[in-house]
Amino acid sequence: MNLGDLYMATLANGVLDAAMDDILAKLLAHLKLEAGNLTFEAVFQRLVDIALASITIANMFALVGAIFFVTTLLMRTMVPLRVANMVGNVFFVGYGALAGDIKTFLLYFLMFPINAIRLRQMLKLVEKARTATQGDMSMEWLKPFMTERKYRRGDRLFKKGDRANEMLLTVTGRFLVTEIGVELPPGRILGEFGFLTPDNRRTGTVQCIEDGQVLTITYDRLLEIYFQNPQFGYYFLVMTTRRMLENIARLEATVAQQQSAQQTAIAPDIA
Repeated sequence: MNLGDLYMATLANGVLDAAMDDILAKLLAHLKLEAGNLTFEAVFQRLVDIALASITIANMFALVGAIFFVTTLLMRTMVPLRVANMVGNVFFVGYGALAGDIKTFLLYFLMFPINAIRLRQMLKLVEKARTATQGDMSMEWLKPFMTERKYRRGDRLFKKGDRANEMLLTVTGRFLVTEIGVELPPGRILGEFGFLTPDNRRTGTVQCIEDGQVLTITYDRLLEIYFQNPQFGYYFLVMTTRRMLENIARLEATVAQQQSAQQTAIAPDIA
């Protein structure tokens, strides 16, 4: 190290020492402690005095609200998280009102109904999932999580083999699965098999045959809903199983019809 570097290092150390001394002096002045009489007992007693002086009803509300806020960070499912968040909102609203802090009051006052709406949506989802085995396969509960899209006659929604990243719900219009010649009326789910295939590929081609509207939801959003509410996984399993059984029944009917036609064609030759 040359003389210039040594001088700069000495100067930097001096500046840091002076800054630390200034910060320490201001801290002691704020705590009303004397540097010449600085002991652990004195510091501890001063901190206790400050804590006791800070105990007010408003601060207690803020403390409880903070506890519930931290609790939400530790929760893994959405329903209890929303409940804890709403309880925390109530206490922070109380703190804002008692402390005269209008910003805090308005922030958490507005957050409470938002959490309440989301909680209601999640509870409806759970309720639908629990009744899935009873034949209620309505997708009304999923609509708040979906986005609207419109198609005109002749538009192709997707074709077999395409990469799949979303599921669709028909609302109006008519759509045709071209490979099997099946029309999809309003209220039908399509594209759910792509969510289950290992490579997320479309298993069929869907064409719009009458102007209509669909609602879409991405597979990432479906996964989010599943992890927030594991009951949805069971609902989705029942829904896709029913669709597969319908496809199997349709295939069996087609095979039986073809076999009957073949037997009918062979019968005259035998005669």
